[in-house]
Amino acid sequence: MSNQTVLAATLVKPLQYEIREYPLPDPAPGCVLIKMELSGICGTDKHTFQGFTTQYGSRKLEFPIIQGHENVGTVAAIGGDGTYTDFEGVPLCEGDRVVVGANVCCGQCYYCRHDFPYYCCDNTTDYGNNLSARNPPHLFGGWSQYMYIIPGSFLVKVPDDLPSEVAVLTEIFAVSVGLDRAKQMSAFPNESFRFDDTVVVLGVGPLGMCFLMKARMLGAGNIIAIDLSDYRLSFAKRVGADYTVNATITSAADRLQIVRDLTKGRGADMVIECAGVPQAVPEALEMLRIGGLLVEAGNFSDLGEIAISPHRHLCSKNVRILGVGGEEPAAYGPGMRQMARYMKHYPLQEMVTHRFGLRDVDAAMQKSIESDSMKVVMQPWR
Repeated sequence: MSNQTVLAATLVKPLQYEIREYPLPDPAPGCVLIKMELSGICGTDKHTFQGFTTQYGSRKLEFPIIQGHENVGTVAAIGGDGTYTDFEGVPLCEGDRVVVGANVCCGQCYYCRHDFPYYCCDNTTDYGNNLSARNPPHLFGGWSQYMYIIPGSFLVKVPDDLPSEVAVLTEIFAVSVGLDRAKQMSAFPNESFRFDDTVVVLGVGPLGMCFLMKARMLGAGNIIAIDLSDYRLSFAKRVGADYTVNATITSAADRLQIVRDLTKGRGADMVIECAGVPQAVPEALEMLRIGGLLVEAGNFSDLGEIAISPHRHLCSKNVRILGVGGEEPAAYGPGMRQMARYMKHYPLQEMVTHRFGLRDVDAAMQKSIESDSMKVVMQPWR
């Protein structure tokens, strides 16, 4: 395969893509080569494109990058003796359809040895993000015809009854494991998340939509979706939102009053922040009732500082804040099975609204930023 070349949309620096050719590698032992089918554009990809490249605390990205960490494709080749087992113990063969785990932990640092989530790892490796295309074998992101899987990665076989346009949502749906953690924080009767609780979702792009669906699956009461886009708010209604609020035509005070009116003046039991802008965080805290829970999942990139009152926002409200920096490997398989199960209830097959080939990567990025899209995906062989 070494005489063949692979096309990839490569971010050479913020705001600049190039279509580059790379050699098609043979996978080394412990590695896998994936023929890409679909790769989603994530909010983090948009931030990286725009130049917000500080992530995971203080880590900087090294350009050039082949982006794309929401990936579904087929096994093209397996290195070594040709055997590879997916995360759930299923032996994989060439031609099997899989989703690719977005991250690889070092397994050796304090956080790995004490069973923290991968994003606490001191040396985490992220496909489509902090693996530079400068380094051979280059193909470390999904916006490429083939993707190279390094040792320590995990793959999960896609159920036969799950279409690829739904399987490509697996990584973001897995991030909603934050709600499962929220339930683990509910040891006392005055703490969320409980059956019939009022939930506000700030920002109902694809990530917020997955959290919204998960909240409905887990038995939420009223769900209030807030966004800048009427298009996305209409979609949110179809996946379980009871009330929608357009933030472009309401003030923060208006939105707070709406939440209080729907909760007899108390405020929401839980607010899930998926807008991905720092300014949403103090607003989310204002919306919480006493003893409420903020699930912070939107600000993965560092977009700047905000002002929070330790008294008003935190201490006097007795709030809890759960930061969700990503997903968990064990959430991939169950997430796919639940999406297959709920396809008859939710319009999951309509979540992918736009597909683009590699040469149209600039148009794809622009469409993902616009308000009339939901999930925009790259289709490398288009």
